[in-house]
Amino acid sequence: MNVSVLSDQAIKEPPAQSRADGRLVNAMTVDVEDYFQVWAFSNQVRLEDWPSYPCRIERNMDRVLALFDEQGIKATFFTLGWVAERYPQIMRRIAEEGHELASHGYQHIKVHEQTPEAFRADVRKTKRLLEDLSGLGIKGYRAASFSIGEKTPWAAEILAEEGHSYSSSIHPIRHDHYGDSQAPRFPFQPSGDHGLVEIPITTLNLFSRHLPCAGGGYFRLLPYSYVRWALQRVNRQEGQPCIFYFHPWEVDPEQPRFEGVPLKTRLRHYTNLNRMEGRLRTILKDFAWDRVDRVYLEGANGQP
Repeated sequence: MNVSVLSDQAIKEPPAQSRADGRLVNAMTVDVEDYFQVWAFSNQVRLEDWPSYPCRIERNMDRVLALFDEQGIKATFFTLGWVAERYPQIMRRIAEEGHELASHGYQHIKVHEQTPEAFRADVRKTKRLLEDLSGLGIKGYRAASFSIGEKTPWAAEILAEEGHSYSSSIHPIRHDHYGDSQAPRFPFQPSGDHGLVEIPITTLNLFSRHLPCAGGGYFRLLPYSYVRWALQRVNRQEGQPCIFYFHPWEVDPEQPRFEGVPLKTRLRHYTNLNRMEGRLRTILKDFAWDRVDRVYLEGANGQP
């Protein structure tokens, strides 16, 4: 990553918490969007047509929240403003059950496809909406398709000015739709005096390459044994907490299927949806999890 955009000075000792059993606590996150809002389907699904599709977010969020409750886990929900506006009861439930609510922007538009002025308006609108609906202060932001990077040197300053403490908008891998393999792997402060912390999605460093291991389609496509080994390696050998993500539509194998979707997209989106809930149940047991703000922004004693 160009150092004129983001500094390469990582936060060397994040305030990670440890449980009584000695396990490092990791951050569990959910990108709250429906199946038709996925960027890979944007050529088949126009933004203005979103209201015409049957929403499945309520039933899928019920399953996700029940799963977290079953395992006694609190998580961070990066939520689209479009979803929050239509399902305020979900926002209230997230707050009432002790999870962290964070912003995923209003309409899932990549940051580098917006002007700085449009981005600021989107950030401000979504933050206020989420705060009004939930009664919570919104600290976190995650860009659509991890789209903050070299093309958006202005994004971190805008996020900080609009009241965000952290962003989790970079996936340091090579990918045809997103990612920056040159970005730092662990939390760092983008260049400038704004104080915003960027928390990249966890990757495994192996043979001088950053390999995906912490969620999304990779979690469904790769062997679970690899994912567990990779996250354990980051925890134990590098002493760093991991940040993991998934989407509510990934626990919904009965979701409507789109016609005319490229083969690569079909494989990424639909493969192993029927196994996702079981895999989630396993990874929730195999590791210790909490909200992003408590893992990365608070001290080991839980104090800011």
